[in-house]
Amino acid sequence: MSDLNVTREAVQEKLLKGPYHQWLGLEVVEVGDGSIELSAKWRPDWVVNVEGGYTHGGILAALVDLTADWALVSKTGKGVPTIDLRVDYHRAAKGDLRASGKVIKFGRQFSVAEASVFDSEGNLVASGRGVYATPAAKD
Repeated sequence: MSDLNVTREAVQEKLLKGPYHQWLGLEVVEVGDGSIELSAKWRPDWVVNVEGGYTHGGILAALVDLTADWALVSKTGKGVPTIDLRVDYHRAAKGDLRASGKVIKFGRQFSVAEASVFDSEGNLVASGRGVYATPAAKD
């Protein structure tokens, strides 16, 4: 574990300071050394296809980005800026979502983390990888 004592409760408190995170209905399920699992409560505002009830891809991309970013919290103590992000969409998403993220490489200037987003049935709906600026964590 990193030298930071990061608890689920502490990360939840930090995460919910952001109004967008509140709007997404995020809950920290688990935090580990370089990893995190989040849940997001479905809301009607997410729907892009009214007939199908599918969640907009922007919500999925946001979940990939913020989950990968917050996986770095156990190493940095706070969220860090995104430099680059790649998202792959695997299937249409409906309902509540769960996202898991992990740090792939932790560096002094840049770090890499990835995340996967699953629907309520456990199907992979999106995944991706981001590069994050980590010097900000040492300010």
